[in-house]
Amino acid sequence: MPALDHVEAFIARVEGLDHVGAIEDFYHTDATMQENMGAMRTGIDALVAGERAALERMGGPPKSTCTRFAIHGDTVFINWTFEMPNGKVLDEIAVQTWRGDRIQTERFYYDPGTMR
Repeated sequence: MPALDHVEAFIARVEGLDHVGAIEDFYHTDATMQENMGAMRTGIDALVAGERAALERMGGPPKSTCTRFAIHGDTVFINWTFEMPNGKVLDEIAVQTWRGDRIQTERFYYDPGTMR
């Protein structure tokens, strides 16, 4: 089970717009990440590369706000709001499985059609 202060530090890192650094410092080297029903990315190098590509497509890091989160055992749920540089907003739920104080798996749930 992750420590509360460690989860809060992860959230602060993302809210501080250091998305790539958050992956490098808070994910296991063999971690997985999946967007909705998309292909799963595996391994820290793939996660970092995927994040860098996403940030480039967006034109930079979005304003990232955690509106709420919950910890249940090794599972962390985070409700993110991302305001993109173009003004569009994405409301997303991230479901993470932590192993110790690092993330092992993460899946994002959102409706891409709701970006406004």
